Amino acid sequence: MEYIVYILFSEKHNKTYIGYTSSLIERFKSHNELATKGYTLKFRPWKVVYLEVYTSKSEAINREKWLKTGNGRTFIKNLKSNNFIL
Repeated sequence: MEYIVYILFSEKHNKTYIGYTSSLIERFKSHNELATKGYTLKFRPWKVVYLEVYTSKSEAINREKWLKTGNGRTFIKNLKSNNFIL
């Protein structure tokens, strides 16, 4: 099974969201349509701007956690400044 670490961006609200899943399409649909509570609900619509694929759940969780740290946020800003995302 593959696990995907993803970054969503809401242009309307200039917000970023980081998560992981084993089913990106279903998870994306949840963020944009199905969810009735939670952080992503109030900043719709979202678009996927970056993703990484891992073969183990633990690797994906660790990467997600790292992206949410100061160093991870710097990594995301560098991607943005080099026009890789957002």
